[in-house]
Amino acid sequence: MARERKFSTDELYHATKQILLQHGYERFNFGLLAEQLDISRGAIYKYFDNREELITSYMQYEMKFFLKELQAIENYQTFNEKLTFLLDAIFKNSTIPQMITIGRRIPTSGNSKVKESIVQLENLHIDMYKLLQSFIDQGRKEAKLKESIPDSLILGMIFQSIMIPNHFGIPPIEWIQSIKEVICHGILNND
Repeated sequence: MARERKFSTDELYHATKQILLQHGYERFNFGLLAEQLDISRGAIYKYFDNREELITSYMQYEMKFFLKELQAIENYQTFNEKLTFLLDAIFKNSTIPQMITIGRRIPTSGNSKVKESIVQLENLHIDMYKLLQSFIDQGRKEAKLKESIPDSLILGMIFQSIMIPNHFGIPPIEWIQSIKEVICHGILNND
């Protein structure tokens, strides 16, 4: 009997991400994953009962990694420096919105592990907003943000900026700078 090839969690999650991005949730299966990792499907079933458990576990992994990366926002002093860091981090992790969309399709009925993972993902999302609350507070303290705009809308606009399609292939540095300009100053000339 052949010995089963070993694989790391990082390899498993990297392959999971690639398949989800390429084939979507509906076409994701352990057969594709096993083929990409050059392992048997049984090797995956040793750790996960089904694709929903694997995908929600992977999403927790990604979100924890992103949150850890976001903590570096505290290394910057001014609101503008923090905003630039935040936009760079969001664009560096540009697949997160796609993963959130996929995560919303995962059925939770009947599987307690998946339900628990979804709750943990929601908690990680709340943790992200809590982490960024000091960023918003600093923006208000420095009078960079309008008091009339709710915190969640400001953060939502920043995070949704990643979803704006760059149909004309504007270089990424210029694209991110332009989005920052729109977020900070709007689209109108204030003559």
